[in-house]
Amino acid sequence: MKHTSAQEIRLSCRTGEHTGTTRGVAVGYVQCNLVVLSAQYVDDFFLYCERNQKACPVLEVTDPGCPEAKRCAPGSDLRTDLPRYAIYRNGQRIEDATSIIDLWQDDSTAFLIGSGITFDWALQQANIPTDKHRWVLRSNIATEPAGIFHGPMVVTMRWLTPEHARQAAEITARFPLNHGAPIHMGDPTAIGVDMKNPIFGPPVTRVPQNLVPVFWACGVTPQEAGMRSKLDLMITHAPAHGFITDLRAKDLELT
Repeated sequence: MKHTSAQEIRLSCRTGEHTGTTRGVAVGYVQCNLVVLSAQYVDDFFLYCERNQKACPVLEVTDPGCPEAKRCAPGSDLRTDLPRYAIYRNGQRIEDATSIIDLWQDDSTAFLIGSGITFDWALQQANIPTDKHRWVLRSNIATEPAGIFHGPMVVTMRWLTPEHARQAAEITARFPLNHGAPIHMGDPTAIGVDMKNPIFGPPVTRVPQNLVPVFWACGVTPQEAGMRSKLDLMITHAPAHGFITDLRAKDLELT
């Protein structure tokens, strides 16, 4: 499915044909993380994103009750067009789902937040590996609170050679709407990361030889903030199961 169009992928999610990760899928299109909230939380969350743009770069906010991403993917349905959703209640992830039609309310508002999966195509063009395991982990870097939202920055980690790490930093810096350049390279403990307890990915018990851990801000950060705020209901993408827009990654790249 690597070269399938964004619309075809969304339709395959809608029919339940595709429920897996969106890594390596529709390469070259902009991918987004999703957060769906009721109206009472929207202002606080928008301010939280504004204050923490490295982790939460907002590409679109939908009108209340409207499930269509009109700017990023006209004709889409955010209730069905992701392969997997995570459902949180009172700070706990209670279940995953492949559709949220039954949970969507008249005031449901969706935030689409840029995803680092977007710049995979640029890394591939530079012959930097993108198909290996990558990890989602909590750091001890505090985000700036806004209203009820607070918590640590969540990071994405990849193992790269020192030369690839340098190149990747230069390349990803050109994608500020998809988290931009890495926030850290090297010792995970310097940013409070516990490699044995990832949010996503296998526990790391041994450091690969001749490779460096490279960390980017991650769009799972809002999920952590929502959990700590103990919202009565929050719906997000399941990690690595993002929303594929009609936007092309090259059009968001700074030159």
